[in-house]
Amino acid sequence: MAALRRLGPNLLDAIIRMSATRTNYWLEFAFTIALSGALLAAGMRLHHGSWAGAFGTVLAGLVVFSFIEYLFHRWIFHGPDSMYRRGHDAHHRDPHGYDALPFFLPSAILLGLTVVFSMLVPTSHACLLGGSIGFGYVAYGLSHFTIHATRFRQPWMRQWAARHHVHHHLPDRNFGVTTSLWDHVLGTRHRPRRR
Repeated sequence: MAALRRLGPNLLDAIIRMSATRTNYWLEFAFTIALSGALLAAGMRLHHGSWAGAFGTVLAGLVVFSFIEYLFHRWIFHGPDSMYRRGHDAHHRDPHGYDALPFFLPSAILLGLTVVFSMLVPTSHACLLGGSIGFGYVAYGLSHFTIHATRFRQPWMRQWAARHHVHHHLPDRNFGVTTSLWDHVLGTRHRPRRR
């Protein structure tokens, strides 16, 4: 029993260390892309309704993901002290680091969400929702990486990236990375003072 108690903290420490590696960072994308693609393919195969219904479900999944992104960033990554908060604080200290969730966690959460959805809606729609939420997560991750790794020339891309850079200086503002929709709706969008 004592060995099991010692294993818990050691395993958690190992997972936290692994989560800050480049390999973990890119494995997370690979796993999530593969699972999301499989869910979308299964959803399309099982779907017997209209294409408009399938397309609407995929759009709904992307909107749901945008809220999940906002919710996690605002209330978990900037919430009470936890391993998620510590990892996100490390990202604020070093935006070019590879701090991420353990590579298997987003896929496990995505599978769990899809199972819950399948209890509420037809399986085809559950798979389409899960797959589009997964691709929303991938878009978020790649967007976030690109914002910190690229100096944009196009004014609209500079403005998009600047919104997130503001968050690194004002951590209670601009929680959305892929979209500012929920910052507008929930009043956390940074509004610069007029000169």
